[in-house]
Amino acid sequence: MSKKRKVYNAEFKAKLVLEVLEGIDTINQIASKYEVQLLNLRNWKKQFVENMSLAFDKSSVVKEYKEEIEELKKSKDSIAKKLGETIVEKEFLEGKLVSLASSKERKSLLDTKLKISLNKQCKLLKINKSTLYYKPVKPFSKTKEIKLLDAINNIYSDFPSYGYRRITKQLQRDGYNVGKKLVRKGMQYMGIKALYPKPKMTIGIKRHYKYPYLLKEFRNEEEQVIIDQVNKVWSTDITYIKLEKGFVYLAAIIDWHSKKILSWNVSNTMDNFLVTSVLKEALGLYPKPEIFNTDQGSQYTSKSHVNILKKYDIKISMDGKGRATDNICIERFWRNIKYEEIYLNEYKNIKVLKKAIGKYMDKYNQKRLHSAIDYQTPNEVYFQATNNYNSEGDKKLPKVS
Repeated sequence: MSKKRKVYNAEFKAKLVLEVLEGIDTINQIASKYEVQLLNLRNWKKQFVENMSLAFDKSSVVKEYKEEIEELKKSKDSIAKKLGETIVEKEFLEGKLVSLASSKERKSLLDTKLKISLNKQCKLLKINKSTLYYKPVKPFSKTKEIKLLDAINNIYSDFPSYGYRRITKQLQRDGYNVGKKLVRKGMQYMGIKALYPKPKMTIGIKRHYKYPYLLKEFRNEEEQVIIDQVNKVWSTDITYIKLEKGFVYLAAIIDWHSKKILSWNVSNTMDNFLVTSVLKEALGLYPKPEIFNTDQGSQYTSKSHVNILKKYDIKISMDGKGRATDNICIERFWRNIKYEEIYLNEYKNIKVLKKAIGKYMDKYNQKRLHSAIDYQTPNEVYFQATNNYNSEGDKKLPKVS
């Protein structure tokens, strides 16, 4: 262990120096007597002798220190003035740099070879350090990757319950060299996701009666619901659409066989009036269906909606709890309208949105070909079938040009 260095006060040093000056003992004896280094004692004596005159004339020392203090004050004032000017100049230049140079140009001024830290450089250049490590996500190429997107869409159409993992495996089996991240990005770009039991947007109320699911009898061996005539089953649901500020809700009714959208409406509230207005419009324009299928949301289990169906003697069918696939016909339509219209555009307000959806509905019913109905349009299938009803005296439907 190192020996701790002794510290002697001024009084002790003066005492030893006075004994040395008395000359009774030798300097060696005094150093040994008080256990101090001989060299220290000699230095103390020398320092004492050189400064003895101060005891009789302090003015010269005071004057010397006053002059030194004055010089330090002048130097300090000069430095403070220079520092102030430098700060003003620095702030001026920083402001000009930020206003004249773009963020990208300022980033180009960073130099990792300088002694100034990267944090300090970012602060001086007014750059957020996190932006140095941000890599913008490149938009999915609509030209180079269209073949892959088509392949994803075809697989999803056949197996809507597939998520990105299964679709990735299927694509790999089909010869595509792709990974899960790319497939997930492609599905996000198209606005599609696996249809599986999940919480509904509409919320059920316990005291409302829930009707059984009546479409089980129409399932084939692959568990797909097959409806072979129009107005046999109508289906409905609500989805949300994001605007610049807030959300709105779209409700629609679809004929399960022809895929025709019979009525729709947009509202800024998801209430009973939205679903009842759509239902009344459809029943006012077309022959009533045999079965009307919905989810178990409070809007569809409400008395106002159920009573309309009972009035027309329509059988009420409701999905199983959390089973979005039970209503897959309307779910697939939501995918189509979002992929082909909503995700491709931005809407400032409800008026603009309604106009755009109206145009899409007309195009969907009159021009869009469906593989499920032998590549015909919904209007062609629906109105060809409803001609039979007209001959039996049912409500006359307008011809579609």
